[in-house]
Amino acid sequence: MSGGNGYLSPSGQEIVFVLTGLVILGAAVLCVTSRQLVHAALWLVVALGGLAVQYLLLTAEFVAWVQVLIYLGSVVVLLLFGLMLTKAPIGPSPEADGRNRPVALVVSLASAATLVTLVVDAFRTAWIDLETPHGTSDQIGDSLFRVWVLPFEALSVLLLAALVGAIVLSRRRGNAQGNGGS
Repeated sequence: MSGGNGYLSPSGQEIVFVLTGLVILGAAVLCVTSRQLVHAALWLVVALGGLAVQYLLLTAEFVAWVQVLIYLGSVVVLLLFGLMLTKAPIGPSPEADGRNRPVALVVSLASAATLVTLVVDAFRTAWIDLETPHGTSDQIGDSLFRVWVLPFEALSVLLLAALVGAIVLSRRRGNAQGNGGS
Protein backbone atom coordinates (compact mmCIF):
# COMPACT_ATOMS: atom_id res chain seq x y z
CA MET A 1 0.00 0.00 0.00
CA SER A 2 1.28 3.42 -0.75
CA GLY A 3 1.60 6.02 1.97
CA GLY A 4 -1.14 8.23 0.47
CA ASN A 5 -3.89 5.61 0.68
CA GLY A 6 -5.76 5.37 3.92
CA TYR A 7 -8.34 2.97 5.23
CA LEU A 8 -11.21 4.71 3.42
CA SER A 9 -9.61 4.96 -0.02
CA PRO A 10 -8.66 1.47 -1.19
CA SER A 11 -6.88 1.05 -4.49
CA GLY A 12 -8.17 -1.13 -7.31
CA GLN A 13 -5.57 -3.74 -6.44
CA GLU A 14 -6.84 -3.94 -2.86
CA ILE A 15 -10.45 -4.27 -4.03
CA VAL A 16 -9.51 -7.12 -6.39
CA PHE A 17 -7.56 -8.75 -3.55
CA VAL A 18 -10.60 -8.68 -1.24
CA LEU A 19 -12.96 -9.90 -3.99
CA THR A 20 -10.58 -12.73 -4.83
CA GLY A 21 -10.41 -13.59 -1.13
CA LEU A 22 -14.20 -13.82 -1.01
CA VAL A 23 -14.21 -16.12 -4.06
CA ILE A 24 -11.56 -18.30 -2.39
CA LEU A 25 -13.60 -18.43 0.82
CA GLY A 26 -16.74 -19.42 -1.09
CA ALA A 27 -14.89 -22.10 -3.08
CA ALA A 28 -13.33 -23.49 0.11
CA VAL A 29 -16.72 -23.71 1.82
CA LEU A 30 -18.21 -25.42 -1.24
CA CYS A 31 -15.22 -27.77 -1.35
CA VAL A 32 -15.74 -29.05 2.18
CA THR A 33 -19.54 -29.12 2.03
CA SER A 34 -19.93 -30.78 -1.37
CA ARG A 35 -21.44 -34.25 -1.29
CA GLN A 36 -19.84 -35.15 -4.61
CA LEU A 37 -16.13 -35.90 -4.35
CA VAL A 38 -15.28 -34.83 -7.89
CA HIS A 39 -17.10 -31.52 -7.41
CA ALA A 40 -15.19 -31.00 -4.17
CA ALA A 41 -11.92 -31.50 -6.06
CA LEU A 42 -13.01 -28.99 -8.70
CA TRP A 43 -13.91 -26.40 -6.03
CA LEU A 44 -10.43 -27.02 -4.62
CA VAL A 45 -9.05 -26.07 -8.05
CA VAL A 46 -10.96 -22.77 -7.86
CA ALA A 47 -9.65 -22.05 -4.35
CA LEU A 48 -6.03 -22.85 -5.24
CA GLY A 49 -6.28 -20.85 -8.47
CA GLY A 50 -7.58 -17.89 -6.48
CA LEU A 51 -4.54 -18.14 -4.22
CA ALA A 52 -2.32 -17.91 -7.29
CA VAL A 53 -4.17 -14.74 -8.30
CA GLN A 54 -3.56 -13.29 -4.85
CA TYR A 55 0.14 -14.08 -5.11
CA LEU A 56 0.19 -12.20 -8.42
CA LEU A 57 -1.52 -9.24 -6.77
CA LEU A 58 1.20 -9.26 -4.10
CA THR A 59 3.87 -9.16 -6.86
CA ALA A 60 5.08 -12.66 -6.03
CA GLU A 61 5.01 -14.02 -9.58
CA PHE A 62 7.37 -16.91 -8.90
CA VAL A 63 5.26 -18.16 -5.98
CA ALA A 64 2.11 -17.76 -8.10
CA TRP A 65 3.54 -19.98 -10.85
CA VAL A 66 4.73 -22.52 -8.29
CA GLN A 67 1.18 -22.53 -6.91
CA VAL A 68 -0.22 -23.20 -10.38
CA LEU A 69 2.35 -25.82 -11.37
CA ILE A 70 2.59 -27.74 -8.09
CA TYR A 71 -0.87 -27.50 -6.56
CA LEU A 72 -3.10 -27.10 -9.59
CA GLY A 73 -0.93 -29.18 -11.89
CA SER A 74 0.15 -31.95 -9.55
CA VAL A 75 -1.69 -32.19 -6.26
CA VAL A 76 -5.19 -31.87 -7.68
CA VAL A 77 -4.37 -34.29 -10.50
CA LEU A 78 -3.00 -36.71 -7.90
CA LEU A 79 -6.17 -36.28 -5.85
CA LEU A 80 -8.40 -36.96 -8.86
CA PHE A 81 -6.22 -39.91 -9.85
CA GLY A 82 -6.61 -41.32 -6.33
CA LEU A 83 -10.39 -40.88 -6.54
CA MET A 84 -10.44 -42.77 -9.82
CA LEU A 85 -8.23 -45.56 -8.48
CA THR A 86 -10.39 -46.11 -5.41
CA LYS A 87 -13.48 -46.12 -7.62
CA ALA A 88 -15.11 -43.38 -5.59
CA PRO A 89 -18.71 -42.67 -6.57
CA ILE A 90 -19.08 -39.97 -9.22
CA GLY A 91 -22.51 -38.78 -8.05
CA PRO A 92 -23.69 -37.83 -4.58
CA SER A 93 -22.11 -40.02 -1.96
CA PRO A 94 -23.81 -40.71 1.37
CA GLU A 95 -20.40 -41.72 2.75
CA ALA A 96 -19.06 -38.22 2.06
CA ASP A 97 -21.67 -36.68 4.35
CA GLY A 98 -20.82 -36.96 8.03
CA ARG A 99 -23.33 -36.72 10.81
CA ASN A 100 -21.08 -34.47 12.87
CA ARG A 101 -21.74 -31.26 10.94
CA PRO A 102 -22.54 -29.15 14.04
CA VAL A 103 -19.33 -30.26 15.76
CA ALA A 104 -17.32 -29.66 12.58
CA LEU A 105 -18.87 -26.20 12.22
CA VAL A 106 -17.96 -25.23 15.80
CA VAL A 107 -14.39 -26.52 15.42
CA SER A 108 -13.91 -24.79 12.05
CA LEU A 109 -15.29 -21.46 13.32
CA ALA A 110 -13.07 -21.64 16.42
CA SER A 111 -10.04 -22.47 14.25
CA ALA A 112 -10.83 -19.63 11.83
CA ALA A 113 -11.29 -17.14 14.67
CA THR A 114 -7.98 -18.20 16.22
CA LEU A 115 -6.12 -17.93 12.90
CA VAL A 116 -7.62 -14.54 12.06
CA THR A 117 -6.77 -13.24 15.54
CA LEU A 118 -3.18 -14.46 15.26
CA VAL A 119 -2.65 -13.04 11.77
CA VAL A 120 -4.22 -9.69 12.60
CA ASP A 121 -2.15 -9.42 15.77
CA ALA A 122 1.07 -10.44 14.00
CA PHE A 123 0.65 -8.01 11.10
CA ARG A 124 -1.20 -5.21 12.86
CA THR A 125 1.55 -2.65 12.30
CA ALA A 126 3.08 -4.13 9.14
CA TRP A 127 2.51 -2.58 5.74
CA ILE A 128 3.43 -4.24 2.48
CA ASP A 129 4.82 -1.91 -0.15
CA LEU A 130 3.37 -3.29 -3.37
CA GLU A 131 5.29 -0.83 -5.53
CA THR A 132 8.64 -2.60 -5.14
CA PRO A 133 8.81 -6.39 -5.55
CA HIS A 134 10.09 -8.33 -2.57
CA GLY A 135 11.73 -11.71 -2.82
CA THR A 136 13.44 -12.64 -6.04
CA SER A 137 13.33 -16.17 -7.37
CA ASP A 138 16.92 -16.60 -6.13
CA GLN A 139 15.90 -15.72 -2.58
CA ILE A 140 12.81 -17.94 -2.71
CA GLY A 141 14.78 -20.87 -4.14
CA ASP A 142 17.48 -20.46 -1.52
CA SER A 143 14.88 -20.43 1.24
CA LEU A 144 13.02 -23.38 -0.25
CA PHE A 145 16.08 -25.61 -0.55
CA ARG A 146 17.70 -24.59 2.74
CA VAL A 147 14.92 -23.89 5.23
CA TRP A 148 11.88 -25.65 3.79
CA VAL A 149 13.43 -28.72 2.17
CA LEU A 150 12.47 -31.12 4.99
CA PRO A 151 8.74 -30.16 5.08
CA PHE A 152 8.68 -30.22 1.26
CA GLU A 153 10.12 -33.74 1.16
CA ALA A 154 7.83 -34.90 3.98
CA LEU A 155 4.84 -33.70 1.97
CA SER A 156 6.16 -35.53 -1.10
CA VAL A 157 6.45 -38.78 0.86
CA LEU A 158 2.96 -38.28 2.31
CA LEU A 159 1.45 -37.79 -1.16
CA LEU A 160 3.31 -40.84 -2.45
CA ALA A 161 2.02 -42.92 0.48
CA ALA A 162 -1.54 -41.73 -0.27
CA LEU A 163 -1.18 -42.79 -3.91
CA VAL A 164 0.24 -46.20 -2.97
CA GLY A 165 -2.59 -46.63 -0.45
CA ALA A 166 -5.15 -45.83 -3.13
CA ILE A 167 -3.62 -48.43 -5.43
CA VAL A 168 -3.62 -51.07 -2.67
CA LEU A 169 -7.25 -50.32 -1.79
CA SER A 170 -8.35 -50.48 -5.41
CA ARG A 171 -6.59 -53.82 -5.94
CA ARG A 172 -8.19 -55.34 -2.82
CA ARG A 173 -11.65 -54.28 -3.97
CA GLY A 174 -10.97 -55.63 -7.47
CA ASN A 175 -9.78 -59.00 -6.10
CA ALA A 176 -12.73 -59.26 -3.72
CA GLN A 177 -15.19 -58.65 -6.54
CA GLY A 178 -13.40 -61.12 -8.83
CA ASN A 179 -13.51 -63.90 -6.19
CA GLY A 180 -17.25 -63.84 -5.71
CA GLY A 181 -17.24 -60.97 -3.22
CA SER A 182 -15.38 -62.83 -0.45
